[in-house]
Amino acid sequence: MLAEILIFVPSIARYRADYLLLRLEKAQIASLALLAAEDATVGEALESELLKNAEVFNVVLRRDEVRQLVLSSPIPQPIYDTYDLRLAGPWELIRDASTVLADPENRVIRVIGNPVQDAGLLIEITMETGPLRKAMVEYGLRILFLSALISVVTAFLLFLAVQRLLVGPIRRVVRHMTAYAEAPEDARRVIQPSAGVEELRVAEEALAAMQTQLTGALRQKERLAQLGGAVAKISHDLRNILTTAQLFADRLEASADPAVTRAAPKLVGSIQRAVSLCESTLAFGKAEEPPPLLTRFALRRLAEDVVEGEGFGAEAATVACLVDVPAGLVIRADAEQLHRVLSNLIRNARQAIEATGQSGTIEISGGEDERDWWIRVGDTGPGLPPKAREHLFEAFQGGARKGGTGLGLAIAAELVRGHGGRLELMRSDAEGTEFLIRLPKGPGAGEDD
Repeated sequence: MLAEILIFVPSIARYRADYLLLRLEKAQIASLALLAAEDATVGEALESELLKNAEVFNVVLRRDEVRQLVLSSPIPQPIYDTYDLRLAGPWELIRDASTVLADPENRVIRVIGNPVQDAGLLIEITMETGPLRKAMVEYGLRILFLSALISVVTAFLLFLAVQRLLVGPIRRVVRHMTAYAEAPEDARRVIQPSAGVEELRVAEEALAAMQTQLTGALRQKERLAQLGGAVAKISHDLRNILTTAQLFADRLEASADPAVTRAAPKLVGSIQRAVSLCESTLAFGKAEEPPPLLTRFALRRLAEDVVEGEGFGAEAATVACLVDVPAGLVIRADAEQLHRVLSNLIRNARQAIEATGQSGTIEISGGEDERDWWIRVGDTGPGLPPKAREHLFEAFQGGARKGGTGLGLAIAAELVRGHGGRLELMRSDAEGTEFLIRLPKGPGAGEDD
């Protein structure tokens, strides 16, 4: 629309100026024909015919500083306005054209211009605006019709271009995405970039890269799932075999043979570690942990039960476990799952301290703030190696000791996340390691009030 206005307005103004110049030219020709005659006296009929042909009422020529009324006829009404085309600029022409179009009345105007071929100093005519306005309206309608026709053709071509360059490729991308979603493991359904528009081609290339990566990840996860199923079956059968072997190993401890007596504890320990590995693998291989059954209980009592269950308190023990939890602190959580989390953390800390061959201390503390309950488990062990910290909560990758699987911390972190909380490593250096458990106080499903 802006382009139409920028084209239409100057065009209609130029048409009005050409129309007036044509009237001036016709009036000049009529006047010169009359002046060229030997007898300057003409009849009223001829003068009327010359004025009608020029479509004016009067013609005035100024030659040699003399102003001469060459042709004249009665003017039906007073002159409304005067327009001097010699001094009119673009804005004046646009303004005067708009005035004519906006005024439907037929008025008489005076028009002044330069004669053609320098036949005098100026020429002046009087004429009606009615025929001028009618001619301008007809010209404007022709311009608008032509503009509308060009707009329709342009819109149709633009529609075809958009369909071919944008809509078609976008529909193709949508079809590929739909087909890929039905079978993401099928590499044949990965889109092949072919768009001609650079932006769409970049989008197709990004989609192809994402689909390729996703297909590879799905294949890898499928292989890992199959491998996990096989490992679970093997671990189940191996656990049964090792349990039987453990029973026979226990009997070897009662043997009177000194060599057997010395080897039996090592054999029993090896079998016990193998059984624990099988049980951890089977536990982690389950599809998911059950949702926590939230109840309210005293945290100190739970912590003491964990410490007692892990066998602390013996006189010859080199590792001590302290509980620094307020007696009145009541939290809302799944007691059984939290027991497993604390057991894993304490067991790992104990094994880390015992591996150094020195004595040490483990401390369980607890408290609360406005939003969370917190439980801190710290020890005076040697700290975690840098490699273990990088994959601390990832199964089979976060083991901190030789022969460890990292399942304990992975399971513990998963159980805490099931409560809507988080398990974090606060510090781990030469002075010891400290873990922090945060459990939100917000209400949860399954709460027992």
